[in-house]
Amino acid sequence: MNGKVNFVKLYTEQLSDVLSALPEDKFYEINAALQDARETGKQIFTAGNGGSAAAASHMVCDFGKNTREAGKQRMRAICLNDNIPSVMAYANDEGYEVIFSEQLLALGQPGDILIAISGSGNSANILKVIETARQMQIKVIGLTGFQGGKMKAMTDICLVVPSDSMEIIEDVHLIINHILAGLLRGAVMFGH
Repeated sequence: MNGKVNFVKLYTEQLSDVLSALPEDKFYEINAALQDARETGKQIFTAGNGGSAAAASHMVCDFGKNTREAGKQRMRAICLNDNIPSVMAYANDEGYEVIFSEQLLALGQPGDILIAISGSGNSANILKVIETARQMQIKVIGLTGFQGGKMKAMTDICLVVPSDSMEIIEDVHLIINHILAGLLRGAVMFGH
């Protein structure tokens, strides 16, 4: 390596350290809210920007497909960043800040759940959809990083990834998704 840092080792060690520091109790708190939503037929909404948009979309896929069990209700999940024409129409006509909140106003009901994903916790459109959800009596779960940003104080449950690296935060958000999907399956690995 000629004196250069072994980036692969550095990255994977940091990722491992962050995973070990995650607050385990938050997973069970989030799982309880999601299980309740499933049992009562409530809708789960997800939203994010950039890499967080990909995580929000992936979460809906996993919640919809990988949590099916005989005798249990299916998860009702929709990703607010997946309807690209709506996102673009709101962004163009009314501003990027309202791309999620306007959709939630049309689709959400009291008792539903919003999972807001923002690495920084400060994305304007995420903060706006959280405000809208609270006004609509929709429970808000936040996934963020750094110190939690503004969204930390605005959510009912917030799982803050203890890292200042956006890449590691985004990696961990995907792992959080897979852990939550596993808990929703009854704490079993997919395919077993």
